[in-house]
Amino acid sequence: MKVTLIQSALVWENPVANREHFEQKINAIPQDVDLIVLPEMFTSGFTMNAIPVAETMQGETIVWLQGLSKARKCAITGSSVIQENGNFYNRLVFVFPSGEIQFYDKRHLFTLAGEDKVYTSGNQKIVIDYLGWRICPLICYDLRFPAFSRNFEDYDLLIYVASWPKIRTNAWDALLKARAIENMSYTIGVNRVGTDANGYEYIGHSQAIDFLGNYVMEPVTAEGNFSVLVDKEIMLATRHKLGFLNDRDDFEINR
Repeated sequence: MKVTLIQSALVWENPVANREHFEQKINAIPQDVDLIVLPEMFTSGFTMNAIPVAETMQGETIVWLQGLSKARKCAITGSSVIQENGNFYNRLVFVFPSGEIQFYDKRHLFTLAGEDKVYTSGNQKIVIDYLGWRICPLICYDLRFPAFSRNFEDYDLLIYVASWPKIRTNAWDALLKARAIENMSYTIGVNRVGTDANGYEYIGHSQAIDFLGNYVMEPVTAEGNFSVLVDKEIMLATRHKLGFLNDRDDFEINR
């Protein structure tokens, strides 16, 4: 499967400008891509000012994603601010080329920034079946909590979309490798670049790691589109040979 990571600066709290920007980037991607991954809160930046940027699941951003996904004949995923039943969610949507949508609401809200005071936490981990792959999508701060991401579902690809600041880049790099190794899964992290309205700097370090912790794509700091190939058969053969996942601990998460 061919996956394109879009690492980009974001226009603060401006969904229209961000959609226009990402549409240009998406249209520059070759037609042979199967999945496009956008950063966390790609329509607004990581804002705690949810009201002016929030949309519904029938809103412009969702319709726009469905149109692009159909036109490009590939899936697109990323998170944005969604309002539903009086609550705000940091919601990752996975849009299939058919227009079908599956979504994941961020489980671990970033209390240091007050995300827990604005947004409602999700309580359901999902695994998405796409082109014969089992994909587990998670969001930013989830990366710090290995129990929640533990590979009990035999997923093949773990994706983190993020707004992870420069000051904690070492943790981002180390934790992505750890998640790949402990879960014997391809792991992709897509982060933003630039500076937000709160003065936080982001240097990206979007990357792709294989099931043994080796880089498929080393961390990058430039804005751009970056494509990688992931090979499920090699991963499954390695899992079968080594058998590490057979020895994982059995436990339940209190949600």
